[in-house]
Amino acid sequence: MMAPSAAAADSSPPSSPETTENHLQPFFVLHEASSRKPERTSTGTVKTRKKIDFSPSKLKNVEKPDVEIAKEGGDEGYGNLRMDAFEVVWSKIESTIKDVLRDINANVFNEIHQWVRDSFSTIRSFGMLTFREATQVFPIVTDASSKQLFTGLVLTKNMEFVDDLLTFEELGRHLKSQGCLVANLSSLDFTAKSGIGGCLRSLLRQFLVAPLDAADISILASWYREQGNYNNPVVVIVDDIERCCGSVLSDFILMFSEWVLKIPVILIMGVTTTLDAPRNILPSNVLQHLCPCMFTLGTPSERMDAIIEAVLVRQCSGFSISHKVAVFMRNYFVRQDGTITSFIRALKIACSQHFSMEPLSIILKGFFLEEDRQGLQDGLLLQAMFKHAFDLPSYGRNKMGEENVESFAHCLSELKRSQTRWRTVVLCLYEAGKGDRIQLLDLLCEALNPALYSSRTSGTCTKVDKGHGVSPSNNFPVQQHPIMRKGRLICQAVQKVRDLPIAQLYKLLKRWEELTVDINEIHAKLKELLSVIKLENGRSSRQDMADSSKRPVSRSQLNIEKESRAVNEKAASLIECMVRDYMQPVECSPLHEIVCFKNVETLQLALIGDPRRRIQIDLLESHKILRCSCCSRSGHSLLPSLHDTSILYNLAQEQGDHINLHDWYQSFKSKVCSSRSKGKHKSKQSPLPKKRKDMNEPDKPCEASIQARFCKAVTELQITGLIRMPTKRRPDFVQRVAFGL
Repeated sequence: MMAPSAAAADSSPPSSPETTENHLQPFFVLHEASSRKPERTSTGTVKTRKKIDFSPSKLKNVEKPDVEIAKEGGDEGYGNLRMDAFEVVWSKIESTIKDVLRDINANVFNEIHQWVRDSFSTIRSFGMLTFREATQVFPIVTDASSKQLFTGLVLTKNMEFVDDLLTFEELGRHLKSQGCLVANLSSLDFTAKSGIGGCLRSLLRQFLVAPLDAADISILASWYREQGNYNNPVVVIVDDIERCCGSVLSDFILMFSEWVLKIPVILIMGVTTTLDAPRNILPSNVLQHLCPCMFTLGTPSERMDAIIEAVLVRQCSGFSISHKVAVFMRNYFVRQDGTITSFIRALKIACSQHFSMEPLSIILKGFFLEEDRQGLQDGLLLQAMFKHAFDLPSYGRNKMGEENVESFAHCLSELKRSQTRWRTVVLCLYEAGKGDRIQLLDLLCEALNPALYSSRTSGTCTKVDKGHGVSPSNNFPVQQHPIMRKGRLICQAVQKVRDLPIAQLYKLLKRWEELTVDINEIHAKLKELLSVIKLENGRSSRQDMADSSKRPVSRSQLNIEKESRAVNEKAASLIECMVRDYMQPVECSPLHEIVCFKNVETLQLALIGDPRRRIQIDLLESHKILRCSCCSRSGHSLLPSLHDTSILYNLAQEQGDHINLHDWYQSFKSKVCSSRSKGKHKSKQSPLPKKRKDMNEPDKPCEASIQARFCKAVTELQITGLIRMPTKRRPDFVQRVAFGL
């Protein structure tokens, strides 16, 4: 079947009209070929002429900078630069996500590998087989203890198995790197239709790396012995046991339990719900052949928090999202799908849309990814694009002063510096709220909210005081900063700091000390608080030894508790001032449009979609998609070369809720036949001979042909759900059922 583009470009009539009529494609807006023929030279060869326009508007476009041309969508080379920048940034994000997930599962993977080695040693302890015994086509008869399969049950706790696919693939690569022979089987291999033969064929394809039609386990036993793999365990990973057919999985386990001495198979099976799932799937006689061992991966919330921290808080690539986008992605993750895979897909769509919409987004490739800032030194970014940066709303709103290269570079440096401080405060709050199970994604949505950020003049303190840690006096303020009053999770984290015991507070401050290395003021105050805690701990330990034989509560103990509460208040006041002075959302910084994606409507349309509205836009604005020469010259006027469905739906916009079929048809007929009258008007001035002129003129469509095209276009509009066909009460009217454009 011919592709739509090819069908549109070929002006010759189709060889089989019946085939064309039976293969309608109502969802494609096609464009008919232009009736204008290319001019021919005297030798008969086709010669196309390209008209060069020397109008002032064209010359003015040549003098436009690349940024303006890219903004209008006319410079494909500049679009390629943005596409290259997107690939670099997203590859950085993708590799970071893989590293994060690998680090989360590293400890569990090491435990599984050690268990595999111990299980393999236990199987070997039953006795070594000779080469003849190992290559026999029947199993070895032994006692029941040697027929048990060592089975690792890995609890994933995920809502969908799609998040477990990458985890088990990574587990397989980890075990292969340690010398194990690994095969990954999907739950689709354990179906009643394929049976036990489908499982064996999949194993043979992965181990023997050759397509085999015969599903014989003796082939696998011979391969294991003959290829020198006898000193390595065979690991079979099944991603989701609860999606497998119980009877096929039972036959699989019983078969390998008979061959376990010849083929030391060790099973690893993923469990989504509970570790009791095998009892609900497998019969008791099969469970007797399993020797289970339990493993638990990190919870989905832990993995999500790790991804959010690496990608959106620490900003490994410099790319960030706005508050509205973060809230939408959180709600989409919770309500729609609930899988990490869908969240990563939404993040990729947001990143790609940012690079397609913002011309200055290519700075992310050079400035935020390279420490030496070579992207700013080559002159391309500064000289060709800084003029466009001064037109950004955030730059004019912040009144940054003179518009020059130095101001542009200074704004970028301040943007990066403010993001570093914002990241530090968010991570400190997250460390404080871990005890209350605060999710980092929820905290991120609150920290990105520009409405919670106010001027530095309001609040409890003006700066981090140099003499007393955080407060100019020993009396702690009662009035809270607006952020503390409105931010639910931020206030909860600060209150957690006040309630921590002195030992846990010391650990928290040590963690803050690691996070605030880049902020010298806060880092120095944390060292001071840590020294105070050490001093208080020394006093309390000496007082406990002195008062051990006295009454339970002494005045000195009360003083120690009071001083301990004072340290908690100083730590809480410190984090409050950090929130006020340093937690500036990215949307409050100048030039944040370069790094921050804010268009939540386009992201919502890409993820959730609105197909009916998309069809209407494509039909009404097909010239913007096709970008042909005739439509670009005509503007918004309808041309006969447009597809019939597009012409008909544009004419329907002139009608009300009910469209008269006769008037609709007459309007359609006048548009379709308008090319005939124009062709006659142009033919009077044509210098070509009359014979050749008659050959080049298109044939006038007959009434039957126009009616057939009209009926076909109306049917396509009905199929797409834009109109309702006539009823018996009003057979000459159709009803519009889609509005809103």
